[in-house]
Amino acid sequence: MKKNLITAVLMTLVTTILLGLVYPLVVTGLAQVIFPDQANGSLIKRADGTLLGSRLIGQPFSSAGYFRSRPSAAGASGYDAGASSGSNLGPTNQKLIDRIKADVEKLQAENPGVPVPIDLVTTSGSGLDPHISPAAAEFQVRRVARERRASEEQIRSVVATHTLGRQFGFLGEPRVNVLELNVDLDQKFPLSTTP
Repeated sequence: MKKNLITAVLMTLVTTILLGLVYPLVVTGLAQVIFPDQANGSLIKRADGTLLGSRLIGQPFSSAGYFRSRPSAAGASGYDAGASSGSNLGPTNQKLIDRIKADVEKLQAENPGVPVPIDLVTTSGSGLDPHISPAAAEFQVRRVARERRASEEQIRSVVATHTLGRQFGFLGEPRVNVLELNVDLDQKFPLSTTP
């Protein structure tokens, strides 16, 4: 019995050290060496070091001069990484129907006669999707060009440089990272502070 107890205690200590300390340190070290950007959250910073956000987590943009992200159901005000989830509202839920109708009306007022891309009025499963479809970006080009006093073609060119294709050529859909796009627009076509 005493021998079994000693063996059990030793195995607990060894596995705790190996799996609780050594393994996490090795994996963290390898991640820092092989994938340092991803291991540190894929953060986007200004030249002065100011943190703007992460390539991996969506955030709201409300100014007319910025491309807007998908709506978010994560947290009370949306885009809360600590409350990542969808709304769990079914397609016949009146609250969801009313929200989508209001969003569609608002977007159609901004861009009359143009069909509203579905990802501009529906949330992603996580509520934190940082991407929009190329169609959603195209829908917003006119407004952003007007606010930034640039031509629509200039804005489309910037959108094109931030449009990612399907992963490995066949997985997923083409997408545009909204934060990266807006940061690039701020550098190329800064918003005027005067009316």
